[in-house]
Amino acid sequence: MISQIPRSIVIVGLFFTGCTQGPDYRPYSASDLALPGQYIDGSDEVSSDNIAEWWSQFDDPVLAELIDTALSENLDIAQSAALVVRARESLIQSGADQLPAIGFSSSSGRNFYSEASDSWSFSRSIDASWSADIFGGLKRSKQAALASYQAAGYSLANIRTLIAAELARNYVTVRSLQNRLLIAEDSLRNQDSNLQIAKWRAQAGLVSSVDVEQAKAQRAQTAAIIPLLEQSEAAARYRLAVLTGQAPGAVDGLLGDDGRLPAIPDFIARGAPANILRQRPDILSSERDLASATALIGVAQAQLYPALTLTGNIASTSSEFGNITDILTGGLFASIVQSIFDAGSRRSVVRSQKAAAEGAFAAYRSTILKALEEVENATISRRTAEARISAFSDQSMAASNAAILARANYRAGLTDFQRLLESERSLLSANDSLAVAQADQLTSAIQLYLALGGGWQPVPQNDNNEEASK
Repeated sequence: MISQIPRSIVIVGLFFTGCTQGPDYRPYSASDLALPGQYIDGSDEVSSDNIAEWWSQFDDPVLAELIDTALSENLDIAQSAALVVRARESLIQSGADQLPAIGFSSSSGRNFYSEASDSWSFSRSIDASWSADIFGGLKRSKQAALASYQAAGYSLANIRTLIAAELARNYVTVRSLQNRLLIAEDSLRNQDSNLQIAKWRAQAGLVSSVDVEQAKAQRAQTAAIIPLLEQSEAAARYRLAVLTGQAPGAVDGLLGDDGRLPAIPDFIARGAPANILRQRPDILSSERDLASATALIGVAQAQLYPALTLTGNIASTSSEFGNITDILTGGLFASIVQSIFDAGSRRSVVRSQKAAAEGAFAAYRSTILKALEEVENATISRRTAEARISAFSDQSMAASNAAILARANYRAGLTDFQRLLESERSLLSANDSLAVAQADQLTSAIQLYLALGGGWQPVPQNDNNEEASK
């Protein structure tokens, strides 16, 4: 049967199998992306090992426990993990398309006759088909599927980093609001004391009732702040529970209400941008999307050329089961399919895929520029937060001393109540601003870790490139 197939068809098909259409993708370097010189040169100051689990540097067991729970139970991460599984199965399917498909069928039946004896019939057959990848369409399809699978893996890593950072930010928000509540409640106790003193002095005829009314107004103003802080603190706590895959309120017992902020990590080096390109999972995911879009150009171009398919079968039929292998029949066939006229549809697909690749390249560059912007913003935010902490610390100390002196002088009748009110307002404002600045410093540190690509362990880039080229 094989000899009956035109040998020219088989020789041409086997000779051209594996030839690929479309551009071969190669990773872009920092210079290829037309980045300024300061984003190309420099030494790597941050290794991936140092920031893979950056939250451990905050020396807060509760924070570490919450992040560990979120990374294993968060539902957004679960959705992204399911997409990775789907991408992996698509890769398996694209690889299977390059191999022959073999099928087996078997049947048996009994024939009934009114004027003769009944008879049995048995048949078995094996069918096979194989599409020769003459112009590399299947190979490019597998390359695209592999790149998409890698992109899905990096997207999963990116979701994990974002969830860890969001949880840490909300945790800092909870602790900061708890701290601010303690400050407001302490100020409220001082104002209760001031109100009582004003009442005593008014009863003694030393001051007018204006002091009492001013003291009441100040106390009411401070008391009105507390419900708003409690509302914001509760919302942040509920968000923490949802991020860990639980119902709102599920982590309240773990959090407590002591208002203790995590420890400030040691100085975070910025690291060279070239290192950032290798560490950020969103950049790596975007790069793999670009690789997939590039491979799909070859898939589309391969559709412009003939497609060769080989099919064959072996079958046997017998009236007795024991003799079913006595007589075998088979065939081997080849078919070539070539589109003659499609009104430019296939060429339009090629142009569409080229446009998609151009868009993917623009998205890749945009992701890189956004990453560099986030690093710069986080660095400035951390530096300004440190400067604010220094200034507010000085203000808080001075305001505390002024408030102590104002209370003592008011009790002794050496100053009026207006001066005491101003000192109390200044103290509350300074302490509250200091608490906000401390939280901002921690938040900027979290943002810098995230901008540097912290929260996961990068796969060596060379391994990815070698695998993608297969």
